[in-house]
Amino acid sequence: MSRLRYSPGRITATEAAHRTHPAATATSVLLDVRERDEWQAGHVPWALHLPLSTLSSEIRLPPEARDRHLVVICRSGNRSRQAAELLTAQGADAVDVIGGMRDWATAGLPVIDQHGEEGAVT
Repeated sequence: MSRLRYSPGRITATEAAHRTHPAATATSVLLDVRERDEWQAGHVPWALHLPLSTLSSEIRLPPEARDRHLVVICRSGNRSRQAAELLTAQGADAVDVIGGMRDWATAGLPVIDQHGEEGAVT
């Protein structure tokens, strides 16, 4: 008997911003799975940070992400795809952002560094 594997959806950076921006009555939480140095260089102001390496060790989600729709983002979309698959396998409702933070920044969406200044995607 074969098991069907559910593959999480994928959305654009613009759709991710629409679903997660607090001023737009967010329906989802934006979860950034990049490593600490990448996060510090530039991240979405309202995103939660939980590196894929930490998520892989089966750590619990932050309270503000539990029982919420999750939009997962990384630099290019590879790690976020892995994270979304992992989260979905654990019963979460997760999608990943196609093109990740690169597409986010290209779309002119906000990116800040660890000091709240204009950030960069590394």
